[in-house]
Amino acid sequence: QVRLVESGGGLVQAGGSLRLSCAASGGIISINVMAWYRQAPGKQHELVATITGGGSTRYADSVKGRFAISRDNAKNTVYLEMNSLKPEDTAVYYCNAAGMVTTTGTYGEVWGRGTLVTVSS
Repeated sequence: QVRLVESGGGLVQAGGSLRLSCAASGGIISINVMAWYRQAPGKQHELVATITGGGSTRYADSVKGRFAISRDNAKNTVYLEMNSLKPEDTAVYYCNAAGMVTTTGTYGEVWGRGTLVTVSS
C-alpha cells in the first residue's frame, strides 16, 4: 500500500526554524513531482512548494527566500526547510506526490495525513 508519512512539525517561536520530512513507501519506482501544501485554520488549502524529480523547484510568494524544498530520490523522501518562521505560517502541512509509479500500479496523486506547525509570536 502506498503511503506518505510526514514528520517534523511542532511548536516554534517566530523567527525560528523547522524541518519537515515526508517519506513515501509502498513499492515505489518513481515519483514525478513532490510538493508541500498547507492549510491554516479557516483558510483555503495553499500550495507551498514543489520539486520535480530533476530538482526544479517552485515556491509560493509568501515563503520565497525563507523555505527550501529538497528531495532524496533514493529514499523517496521530500523535505521542507522552514526558516524565519512567522505566526502566519501556522498550519497543517501536507505532503503530496504526483505521478507515482509503483510495482503494483500508477497513482495520479497521493496525500499524506499532515503535520501541524505552530508558530508563536
